[in-house]
Parts: sequence; C-alpha cells; structure tokens
Amino acid sequence: MIKSLLIANRGEIACRVIRTARALGIRTVAVYSDADANALHVQEADEAVHIGPSPTRESYLVADKILAAAKATGAEAIHPGYGFLSENAAFAQAVMDAGIVWVGPNPSSITAMGLKDAAKKLMAAAGVPVTPGYMGENQDPAFLAAEADTIGYPVLIKAVAGGGGKGMRLVEAPADFTDALASCQREAASSFGNAHVLIEKYIQRPRHIEVQVFGDKQGNIVHLFERDCSLQRRHQKVIEEAPAPGMDEATREALCAAAVKAAGAVDYVGAGTIEFIADGSEGLRADRIWFMEMNTRLQVEHPVTEEITGVDLVEWQLRVASGEPLPKAQGDLAINGWAMEARLYAEDPAKGFLPSIGKLELFELGDSHRDGARIDTGVYEGAEISPFYDPMIAKVIAHGEDRTAARELLRDLMSETVVWPVKTNASFLVQALDHPAFVAGDVDTGLIGRDGEEMAATPVPSAEGLSWAAMDLVPDYKPLGFRLNAPPKRTAWFALDGEPVQVELGAVGDPNPQQSLRYSTQGQTWNLSLWRQDAEHGTGAGDGAILSPMPGRIIAVEVAAGDNVVKGQKLLTLEAMKMEHTLTAPFDGTVAELNATAGAQVQVEALLARIEAVEEA
Repeated sequence: MIKSLLIANRGEIACRVIRTARALGIRTVAVYSDADANALHVQEADEAVHIGPSPTRESYLVADKILAAAKATGAEAIHPGYGFLSENAAFAQAVMDAGIVWVGPNPSSITAMGLKDAAKKLMAAAGVPVTPGYMGENQDPAFLAAEADTIGYPVLIKAVAGGGGKGMRLVEAPADFTDALASCQREAASSFGNAHVLIEKYIQRPRHIEVQVFGDKQGNIVHLFERDCSLQRRHQKVIEEAPAPGMDEATREALCAAAVKAAGAVDYVGAGTIEFIADGSEGLRADRIWFMEMNTRLQVEHPVTEEITGVDLVEWQLRVASGEPLPKAQGDLAINGWAMEARLYAEDPAKGFLPSIGKLELFELGDSHRDGARIDTGVYEGAEISPFYDPMIAKVIAHGEDRTAARELLRDLMSETVVWPVKTNASFLVQALDHPAFVAGDVDTGLIGRDGEEMAATPVPSAEGLSWAAMDLVPDYKPLGFRLNAPPKRTAWFALDGEPVQVELGAVGDPNPQQSLRYSTQGQTWNLSLWRQDAEHGTGAGDGAILSPMPGRIIAVEVAAGDNVVKGQKLLTLEAMKMEHTLTAPFDGTVAELNATAGAQVQVEALLARIEAVEEA
C-alpha cells in the first residue's frame, strides 16, 4: 500500500479522498490556489502546497506545478479526483514518467475514451450498441448542418472532449443550428481546449443510465450495478439514484455486461463509468439502451453506489493503484436497498440559477447522524464561495431500504438545510423530490425542462412559521396597538428579504429582541427584520439597467448602442464559474447605453447596458 498521497484537486472530492486515505494510514498532501488558502481540504490534509493564483489555468490545471508539489513533499502517488486533470492522458503519463503512482487508468485508456467520436467508433467495433449520429472529422458548419438534417431533428451537438454537461447543445430546429454550434464550440474550446464536435440523434424521452465499472492490474473487471442520473438541468445532473427505477434483472444483466465489455475493450484499470442513454418511452429495454460515453475517473455521484454495495470506491482505487487485486469478485457484489444523492449548489433558482458567491455566514445541512444520511462537503460555516470554481458546495446522500425511504430521507435533509446569505438550490431540490413524476420514478432528462419553473418557484413561508419567528424581533413591553372596545392589535410589519410583510403575532415577545434573524423552511432561507421604510432603491432590470450578476468575462456582445430590441432578445453573454450566462432585454426598447465589449472582465453589478422603453404613441 502506498504511504503518501497528493490529491490534485480541491473542495468536496479532495476532502473525500483525504478521509479514506487517513483511514488507511496514508499521509495526505493538498494543493491550493490563492482563493483556497483557507479551504477545508487544506485544513484536513497532513500537508499543503500553494500552487498559484486563483484561476484554474494558473493553478489546478498546471501539471508542472502539481508534479513539483508531489516531488517536494515526497508523495508516492497522485489522486486526480474528478474534473481538472483527472482525464488528461498527458498528465497521467507525466506522473508515471516521474516515478509517481497514478491513481487512475492507463493513459492509453484515457486517450481511447477521451474523445467521444473515437470512443463511439471503438465501442461499435467491440459490439457495444451506440446511438446514430455523425462522428467524423469534417467540422465545416455547413457540412455539420447538412449532417444534422440527415440525422433528423432534434439533435445534440456535443464536444468530443466534453464532460460534466459542458460543451453540449440541444437543437430542435434547423434555424437554431448555426448559433448553437458556435456557442458549443466556443464553450468547448474554453473548457477543454478542443472545439471539435459530434452530432447525434436526440432521444425524445431519454433516460441517463450509467454503470460503475472497476478493473485491476491483474485483468479483472467487475461492475457495481447501475445509477440513474436522468434528473438533469441543462445537461447537469441534479439528483442521482441507485439502482435505476424500473430496471428488471434481465435488462440489468445485459446493460452491465455491455459496460464490462466496454471497459475490457480498453484494458481498463481503476474506477470508471460507462454512460448509456435509454429510450424510456416503453420502459427500460436492453434493445433501447445505447452507449454514450465513458468517464475514466471517479464520478461525482459515486456515493450512491457505495451506499447500495457497501464498497468504499476510493479505497478500491488506492488498493488497485498499489498493485492489489480487486477486493471482491463479481459474485460477491449485491444491491442492498436504495440510495439517492442531491447536489447542493451555490446558485439562485429565482435568478435563473445564477451562481451565488460570498461568505457562508450560516451553513447548516441536514442531520448527517440520522441513520442512512451522509453529507460530503468541502466548505464550512465562515468559508468564502469564490467565483473561480464550480458552485457545488455539498452532496447530500440518503440510503434506505427502498426508494420511498431514500427519497423521504433525502427530502428531509434538504428541507433542513440553512445557508445564508449565499443562495442555494436547496428548495429547488425539495420541490424536485416532491414532483409527482419523480415520486413515481417516471423521470427522463427533459422533466426539469418541462416543469422546472414550478420546481424553482420560491416557497411561501407559512403564516404560523413567520408569526413564531417574528416574536424574537418584538420586545415584550412594546405596545402592539389599541382599538376601542377591541383586543390589542397583534400584527406588525416586517421585512422579509427587504420586502414588506404583515405578520400576526401569536405571543408577547422577547425581553431581548434581535435586530434581525434568518427564517428557513423547505430549504429556503430569508432575512427577517422589523420593517423600516428605506428611501434608497437599487437599480435593476425594471428600469432597463442590465447589471452583471457576478464577476466574469464578457465573451459575446450581440447588440450595439442605438439598436432596437425586443423583450427576451439576447444582449450579451457572460462567462463565470465555468458557465455561460445570457443576459436579455427586460422589455421592448432601445439600447441607450452599452458599456460591454467582448473579452472585458467585469465586476458584480457593473452596468453593462441600459435599455430605454419604447414610448407608446
């Protein structure tokens, strides 16, 4: 067994790897950027090395800095986590060439599966079913548009080097193809350094089913059953579960056998995931499930597999990397119960899921000591959420004897989440877990696209809940009003996130009232205070001001000063936290002011443009 390990990552996954390494008696080394100097993974590791400025391209993506840190600390092995350099074959080879153990698959396997078009060709040759589409070298936009016409709409444009939902666009009509292609290629070039794309048929009622596979250096490969990751928003997984609802044993056997065959085709070693797309229109059938791609690393959602199998996948990674055979054979693995995982993001559903940054003044997740509950996180109360990295701040996992038990436990955990002032998607997750289709296990990847607005609606605080909370703000000696021949008035005005709300008071008050407090329900948190009329008013889209929702870089400007625009028209695109954010016109009008140029860095609430409304005649 290796004795020391450098984790070439940050946040939740770095903390996850450290936890298992510590249990195995392995010394751990963390790396960190300027923004992560006080991060949890830095605090939990035995040693930490600074590797540069906050932007990933100057720190976590610089292979030479990672290798130098490993050599300086005497680390015997490097675990890449997920994202960053985890699927970079050149980095894996450089690690091995330096005489350091690479906790991952062989570079040749990463290369074989790294480009989606080449991987699909390889899988087809190995007898693994693949979706119809174009995977060739010709990247001329007109040619690709013609191929899309031949395949038939709707189609998916996918970056061949993509992953994590990035570099992917759904196109439903020929008129939208050119813009979608340009956007996809731009994001692919920025995220992966490769603008090459493929086109494939979009399955109308798709389900995302994936299989966890694991290989060792002795040539053994096993599967650890399937996961269902169909609940997605903009191709990003939201809630994952294992096993997959509606999966019968015959289909499971065929699916998992195909996954093992796929892994065997590239002599796979370590943890990997074979992702499939299934046509769920007639239930799950083996002849309606196709290979989509392989992730040659540990997945974000690996905990649900761990919970139903009792296997520590990180421990298996470290043992296999040390040369040991797989701890269990296929016949020793079985499904026990049901598990679900929800990804808690620092983002605001009320503002189109824009990432939210700032200090976590309150960070209270559900009770992880409850039977079946598990929380994996890389932050803590008081930590700063920066604009430089992925906005996921925790994974909340629930395990139960069946799907209903797991869902209800996960819902309770998400409902108990209290985060302030950073916004999160906790209430969105609660409402997704309560959606009738999800409750029934009848989920496809388009569910949030159809009903997401309903799921993203801000919960309404109950009158009773506000009444009890408000009493902590009212002194017990304060008169509450007087009416002739009537009981004293027991209502007062309060501010709920700055908006006036009248609350009926149900008790006397508090001898030491607070100035304000945080009120939470259903995963949503508000600031509650006594109402004070404020003469100051901020500038927002209501008066035509287009403000930057967060720090970022302008990557496209679609209008010029003086242009006439209509409500909803794209004005410009901002890149922040590894995602593109489109800013649109709030109403019909004219671009009266334009302060944005492509390539410019902007700060939060910078005035980018101002739209003047069209005056009615």
